[in-house]
Amino acid sequence: MKFENLFKDKKPLIGMIHTGCMQGEDMLDTAKREVETYLKHGLYPLVENYFGSAADCEKVLAWLQERHPSAVYGVNILGDPYEAFLLAGAYGAKFIQIDSVCGHLEPEKDEEYAEELKAMRKKTDVVLLGGVRFKYQPVRSNRSQTEDLLLGMERCDAIVCTGEGTGIPTPFAKVKEFKAVLDKFPVVVGAGVTIDTAKETFDVADGAIVGSWVKDNHEANNPVNEQYVELIARLFHG
Repeated sequence: MKFENLFKDKKPLIGMIHTGCMQGEDMLDTAKREVETYLKHGLYPLVENYFGSAADCEKVLAWLQERHPSAVYGVNILGDPYEAFLLAGAYGAKFIQIDSVCGHLEPEKDEEYAEELKAMRKKTDVVLLGGVRFKYQPVRSNRSQTEDLLLGMERCDAIVCTGEGTGIPTPFAKVKEFKAVLDKFPVVVGAGVTIDTAKETFDVADGAIVGSWVKDNHEANNPVNEQYVELIARLFHG
């Protein structure tokens, strides 16, 4: 399955569901409400264990599969791509995000990782969004950014580009560097998308992931605010 064949939008806007992020209510109830908000405004939910656990993600994915079986939704299990593939296969997720598919491992470990990733992809047919030079990830490959990007193309279906951290804008210069190497291969902006950057993000990238900015007070550990979702979706999609 290819990136451009999965998403109905030419440039998809993906919305983070941070499991474990709740304000005095049940985790699953919070996630349900946020999923419904994203789907209402044309975003694709991405279920992640940023504040929660893989078990939390499984509960949300099980509900999604039952409640919205035809929807396009994804999963990211931070630090455990193997679990992400297992959950995607079990609960109908159509895409997976992995924070790094290339560059974060020493050369002697990288080849083994590539083979394991290849095996997982053969077993579970999903679109893989893979980070290169991703936030909080080390660079240990002893390769240039260009070399890692070219290898990354072989390991995933779209490259995710970020700045230095969660909620921190992704430099457009970096996105353009990625596109200069990758050409028509999809590049998704994975952090720091705001109302002020949505239009330029749409112009230079092939998609975006939103999280912090669509939360109350634009803080990642708060619930999703529907007014923010509606506003940024309108700007991003024109």
